[in-house]
Amino acid sequence: MADKKLVLIDGNSIAYRAFFALPLLNNDKGVYTNAVYGFTTMLLKILEEEKPTHMLVAFDAGKTTFRHETYKEYKGGRQKTPPELSEQFPVLKELLDAFSIKHYQLNEYEADDIIGTLAKQGEKDGLDVTVISGDKDLLQLVSDTTKVTLTKKGITNVEAYDPAFMLEKMEVRPDQIIDLKALMGDSSDNIPGVPGVGEKTAVKLLKQFDTLENIYENLEEVSGKKLKEKLSNHKEDAFMSKKLVTIETASPIEVGLKDLDYDGYQHKNVSSLFKDLGFQSLLGRIGGDDADAQVESALTEVEVEKLDAVPDDLFTGKEAVVVEMLEDNYHSADIIGVSITNENGNFHLPIEVAKDSEAFSVWAADASMEKWVFDAKKTYVALLRHGVELNGIEFDLLLASYLINPSDNHHDIPAISHRMGEADIQYDEEVYGKGAKMKAPEAEILAKHLARKSAALYKLKENMEEQLKQNDQFNLYHDLELPLALILGGMEHTGVHVDVERLEEMRKELKTRLEEIEAQVYEAAGEKFNLNSPKQLGPILFEKLELPVIKKTKTGYSTSADVLEQLENEHPIISKILMYRQLGKLQSTYIEGLLKVVKNDTNKIHTRFNQALTQTGRLSSTDPNLQNIPIRLEEGRKIRQAFIPSEKDWIIFASDYSQIELRVLAHMAQDEKLIQAFNSGDDIHTQTAMEVFNVEADEVDANMRRQAKAVNFGIVYGISDYGLSQSLGITRKEAQQFIDRYLESYPGVKAYMDSSIQEAKQKGFVTTLMNRRRYLPDITSRNFNKRGFAERTAMNTPIQGSAADIIKKAMIDLHARLKEEELEAVMLLQVHDELILEAPKHEVDKLKEIVADVMEHTVELDVPLKVDSSFGDTWYEAK
Repeated sequence: MADKKLVLIDGNSIAYRAFFALPLLNNDKGVYTNAVYGFTTMLLKILEEEKPTHMLVAFDAGKTTFRHETYKEYKGGRQKTPPELSEQFPVLKELLDAFSIKHYQLNEYEADDIIGTLAKQGEKDGLDVTVISGDKDLLQLVSDTTKVTLTKKGITNVEAYDPAFMLEKMEVRPDQIIDLKALMGDSSDNIPGVPGVGEKTAVKLLKQFDTLENIYENLEEVSGKKLKEKLSNHKEDAFMSKKLVTIETASPIEVGLKDLDYDGYQHKNVSSLFKDLGFQSLLGRIGGDDADAQVESALTEVEVEKLDAVPDDLFTGKEAVVVEMLEDNYHSADIIGVSITNENGNFHLPIEVAKDSEAFSVWAADASMEKWVFDAKKTYVALLRHGVELNGIEFDLLLASYLINPSDNHHDIPAISHRMGEADIQYDEEVYGKGAKMKAPEAEILAKHLARKSAALYKLKENMEEQLKQNDQFNLYHDLELPLALILGGMEHTGVHVDVERLEEMRKELKTRLEEIEAQVYEAAGEKFNLNSPKQLGPILFEKLELPVIKKTKTGYSTSADVLEQLENEHPIISKILMYRQLGKLQSTYIEGLLKVVKNDTNKIHTRFNQALTQTGRLSSTDPNLQNIPIRLEEGRKIRQAFIPSEKDWIIFASDYSQIELRVLAHMAQDEKLIQAFNSGDDIHTQTAMEVFNVEADEVDANMRRQAKAVNFGIVYGISDYGLSQSLGITRKEAQQFIDRYLESYPGVKAYMDSSIQEAKQKGFVTTLMNRRRYLPDITSRNFNKRGFAERTAMNTPIQGSAADIIKKAMIDLHARLKEEELEAVMLLQVHDELILEAPKHEVDKLKEIVADVMEHTVELDVPLKVDSSFGDTWYEAK
């Protein structure tokens, strides 16, 4: 083994793999991240296992290469790269920069050629070389000192090839890979090869004749008349194919081994980017003990008085309060300390002192005494769990920072303080550690850390409020987000009652159903196999049952959901496989997931609503995510049967906005046809189908309406031709035609989109009806993909954000109305455009009147807001 190791990564190959292996994810800025996330997990694994001393990630420079001079149709059959993937390549390179990993591309050459050239240099200089890709072409580089690691299923499941393993698995040597590909061709790269010659035949020929040249020199010895004819008729194609697949190992690259030294990355650079991208789950994998993770400047000194009792004159009526916990989930986390800052100084209270103090409880409950906090909801719920009710919250640093900097993920007190040029405060992970190693430090250190936080909070209030006023966002903050935080806190604390027995029944029912479907699949297939293995499923579907091959991957047949959906009418086995997968996810993710988080003593679930996360202003839900229970499938909808009232003779009451985004679009775009359709009570999807397909209302069939609905909501969510094609199962060209016809039919929408982009270019941001901002720094980027994404965001954020603001305001108005009417009904959940309440049965008639009235009149638009309400003994029945 050499002392030095060179790792070369095929950037395009791994990025493509990651993109198609993972669902289409995006972070709170709306930036797609699934390819970057998948690539990162692979990269971390490589760094941990390979421990490179030299490293490079190679990318393709463009569509045209020197190979096109030989064959113009080279790679000609490839689909255009989806914009959702193209947008991620600049982010991917930013990631590599953060990791201090060199990346390189060369005009007219492919990533393979860069890798091949550097691999040979590495061998010559005595380095061990590891190449990582999903492309078998690179196996030609395998040698005694170069191994090629190929991705198998997904991206982290890999297989390492050395000469011995290649011979065992593929029955060819590394140098024969070129001849193998020359004979069998490669449809993914549009390399012709010899038509009719597959891998088995090609291997057999190479075993007999060793090389392509020897095959043709001894053509008469080839057995089989038809095979001989194929080889003879396509000799030129075979040798051209060999030339195309041969990696250029002497490409004119401008980097050498001396440029590829790798001695690790700076923790602060990577952790900062991870936080920006929303890769919270990966933060624990990058450590943080290096010197760079430490605070470089001297910490702000604070004086702190540790109290073992609360004096009556402690409070002034304007206090900054920090209630500290080690864990994120404040429904179960222990409070480790309370810090209070006012004009008299900084004071530290152990939680036992605070909760047992009558002076503290009286002050906390007094709404006339102002409290300034970080994360009002978290603080309110945490103290309420300890029997202390906190009223009078007049400032929330988290919400203020979120509204001022919605694209920033760093909203803790140290980050905000640093950003505002205030005190230097250690980050929590530097004081408490991370993950399983988290623990409170000794009392003196803890008291000072919390005092620095409350002191910074006390100092930042005035500046942050001034910024909100300058941005015309103070009303959004003070009248919408701040009161909503406390309403959400109350909802979370109340929790949702769950019928655990019904969940257990569902678990058994789904298990039985899955076993039945599994047996049906085996019967239809005529044999047993691993239904969860695409490698075993592929041959069953495409060889044994001879179904048409829709898509191939580097490792075999694709059995992804989109492929199976296209085959659904070809054989009854397909619908059973799709159902098996859907039910399996319901079982593992939702039934099992919910059972894990039910509190044993109350049979309640306490979710957490994320109020300061998305750039559109939408709430999200976590631990568990109650906004994401799938309802398209009846079995998924039935999970709602387990959500029941917490009192006898009570019901679950649900009200949801009908097509709120489209109504907001009509109002903001001022499109006459849309406004008229909504004011007349017409079905908007039928109306759009009439426009797009140029038919009368009675000619609109179910499929036309379905497609029109997808286009309507696609416009709202800034969908691309690729996204719409995936949604409808049509070509991208057809999808683009739908979008074009829609915009021709609704000129007001087109004008609104154009003006949104112009506003973003002039101001650098777009706003919702209530002045929520979303900043779009890439709106003038020279990078086409970055600019394109920013333009789509400029169009859809005001619509989505305004819809989110409307339902937030409706929650505040409804909360006040329920109190005013002295009803016992309480809000339990917000699920996107729907509010879920529980109430005594005798309040149902009053609720029907009140909830609709409040939700439909919380704002006045140029089209009516419409609410549908229902109720029942379970959430399932309230549909």
